[in-house]
Amino acid sequence: MANTAVNPLMPTPTILPLPPQIAALPSIELVEDFRRTQICVPGYATSTYGKLRRAMGRGYLQRNGWRVVGALPDVPRVVLVCAPHTSNWDFAIMVALMRAVDIDPVWVGKDTLFRPPFGKLTQALGGIAVQRGAKANQSQMIADALQRFDQCMLAIAPEGTRRLAKRWKSGFWHIAKAAKVPIVLGFVDYNRKLIGFGPIIEPGETIEADFGQIEAFYAGVLGKFAAQQGPVTLQAQS
Repeated sequence: MANTAVNPLMPTPTILPLPPQIAALPSIELVEDFRRTQICVPGYATSTYGKLRRAMGRGYLQRNGWRVVGALPDVPRVVLVCAPHTSNWDFAIMVALMRAVDIDPVWVGKDTLFRPPFGKLTQALGGIAVQRGAKANQSQMIADALQRFDQCMLAIAPEGTRRLAKRWKSGFWHIAKAAKVPIVLGFVDYNRKLIGFGPIIEPGETIEADFGQIEAFYAGVLGKFAAQQGPVTLQAQS
């Protein structure tokens, strides 16, 4: 018989009430015949590889008690905001979700990762190379690179670090603006074991005009490590 005794030395976490903007999101059922949208890679629907990806993604989320909410973006390319970002597990959990729903994640890495002997592999895995410190317009370079994908979700953590960040970086917005693709607000809430996709935002004239909606959506969403979760505030523009 399994030992179900509770360790008295381990405090039971308090599950907080859902923020209203998160509570309003519909559930996404992790089933084989989920409703696919333009962001889903068509070839994964029936291929053996696609079935394996879905099984791995679903299995990870279900074994670990995650519930998925929101709606899949119905566009072929999108920039995904990943917040709050306080742990290495954030992207692992988000990638599991993408695998479960036939989405190809795209990521940005320093150019040294794309050199031999592993350069072709990192590119095949959805990597986009950037030169750190380069004077070139990196947002435009990444936006141009997005166009080579038929379907993709570019995942970016605006905090830029797992440590406490006092400001968000604005690159996610500038990339979406330059690529003429929408932004979807993704989140991982460890307190309620919720992960999902929030509203879609079409970049407007300025990031400041859009940021009120972004800030309001993430109010009350809790990362894994509260002490490392900073405010949803823009980095001062130079």
